[in-house]
Amino acid sequence: MPKLNDLVSYCDQRTRRLAFKDFPGAHNGLQMANDGRVTRIGAAVDAGLIPFEKAVERGIDFLVVHHGLFWNGVQPLTGPVYDRFSTLLRGNCALYSSHLPLDAHEEIGNNVLLARQLGLKAKRPFHFHENEPIGWIAANKFKRSQLLARLEELYPRVIAIEGGSAVPKQIAFCSGSGNSAVAKLADAGVDTLVTGELREEWFNYAQENHLNLICCGHYATEMHGVKALAAELAKKFRLPWEFIETDNPL
Repeated sequence: MPKLNDLVSYCDQRTRRLAFKDFPGAHNGLQMANDGRVTRIGAAVDAGLIPFEKAVERGIDFLVVHHGLFWNGVQPLTGPVYDRFSTLLRGNCALYSSHLPLDAHEEIGNNVLLARQLGLKAKRPFHFHENEPIGWIAANKFKRSQLLARLEELYPRVIAIEGGSAVPKQIAFCSGSGNSAVAKLADAGVDTLVTGELREEWFNYAQENHLNLICCGHYATEMHGVKALAAELAKKFRLPWEFIETDNPL
């Protein structure tokens, strides 16, 4: 039976956890241990009571998430916070979190996989944080209308601001929140961004600077990395895995 430490070691190395500087509160890596053995792997976008309950119900004892437990700093273990931790403990479910490393990764990262969904190859890193790329850029082969149609097939809710070229030469991908990426497009020589969500203020900016900004949902654009990592783990350690869906519309 695979050991918890072996799965954690694989995840740490595959995501380059120790070399990657993330935002305060991310605390990438093992956030909750179990009894040391793993029989079933799960993946989810968010650490939360509902995904934890679903994981425990399905016998998952190693859950990989993109957004971990500790974003809000130190909190008393009461109310919903207590419920989260106690659910994992009662279910003997270990929790592993990987945030920016699973946005940036050149093989199993959210942005590379976003491009791959469209049949595009992300080859140029984009929007750096602590010398690591948060996003990626791919050469484009679609008209803007074709790009939007394809994304609408893949994602339940797509919002587009069409201020840029009708046939973009390149597309930048920045999963989740793209607010910090918009102002970086000009320096990258790109006028089209596929992201998860944006603040209202970028509408006028996109019109004035002739940009295409396409939002496909924060949650929806950040499923890919955790799924890919969980699938790799399952193959390597010969274990079953599944994705814990929560129907998050945001």
